[in-house]
Amino acid sequence: MTATTTVIIPNYNGMKFLEPCLKALQAQTYQNFKILVVDNGSTDGSAQWLEERGIDTIFLKENTGFSGAVNTGIRAADTPYVILLNNDTEADEYYVAEMVRAIERSPKIFSVSSRMIQMYHPELMDDAGDMYCILGWAYQRGVGQSVRKYSHSRRVFSACAGAAIYRREVFEKIGYFDEMHFAYLEDLDVGYRARIFGYDNVYCPAAIVRHVGSGTSGSKYNSFKVKLAARNNVYLNYKNMPALQLLINAVPIGLGILIKRGFFKKIGFERDYMEGLREGFATAGKCRKVKFCREHLKNYLLIEMELIAGLFIYTWEFASRKLSAKAGQTAAPMGQDNAAPAAGCRDDA
Repeated sequence: MTATTTVIIPNYNGMKFLEPCLKALQAQTYQNFKILVVDNGSTDGSAQWLEERGIDTIFLKENTGFSGAVNTGIRAADTPYVILLNNDTEADEYYVAEMVRAIERSPKIFSVSSRMIQMYHPELMDDAGDMYCILGWAYQRGVGQSVRKYSHSRRVFSACAGAAIYRREVFEKIGYFDEMHFAYLEDLDVGYRARIFGYDNVYCPAAIVRHVGSGTSGSKYNSFKVKLAARNNVYLNYKNMPALQLLINAVPIGLGILIKRGFFKKIGFERDYMEGLREGFATAGKCRKVKFCREHLKNYLLIEMELIAGLFIYTWEFASRKLSAKAGQTAAPMGQDNAAPAAGCRDDA
């Protein structure tokens, strides 16, 4: 039987995660898939571990970041679909089956985001699809909320590439993950491009994955993550928004930057955040900007409406977490999804 899917696992010094991640894939009810690990020049013994066990692996000589690793894997795959899976995840036994079933519902679907739950707090969501708003904030939909609240499928702005399936042929049309990003927001960027071209990104609650989070980078906030996320946020807007849309959104994006700067100043990362912004503005011209086409005008208008709606969704979820915290429940602090955009599910740099 010809495989329909290739599960691509980018790995960088993830020795302690590989065995449980691969074991969960071996227990899948749906076995019509291949596994391909792309090792990013690991030095912790994980490359040798993979080689000794005969696991299909592409060994890169140096760390090319998440974008470089998954692009290598996608180009090497020969299946209609590819699943990108963080090494610090453990998939439910029906995960691959549900992902394939979801993407096959329509040829317009580019990607499907899974129901990512927190490994050590399985009653709480980690990600139910990534969202973006007019303030220039990317955030994990559902983070810190009860898993019971996210049991329905819906369209999202972008899939979280920590555990998502993609229609491989579409990359040839819209472009692959941008390697200038190295890591962080590269999944939102490719999802944004897919939306411009008229494709959908959806959330599948039946595809469940448990996620450690920050398994590679080691912490939720650090200088590396804050700087790259800030830089890549500039790239994201510059590449995907036509000049008129950038002009229209300049004020809310500027306000979003000011709020983020205040947050990072409070937690000691203001300098890293500002350095990232400066680098972003200085080097954005090197990015490959999406060429504006009049045939995509309707999609740009729909995206703009989603950016506005995204702010209301974020505000509601943030308020909900605050209320839960006051009620004595565990809730994610402010900043998990607005200060370090989409940093909670992309940790493989």
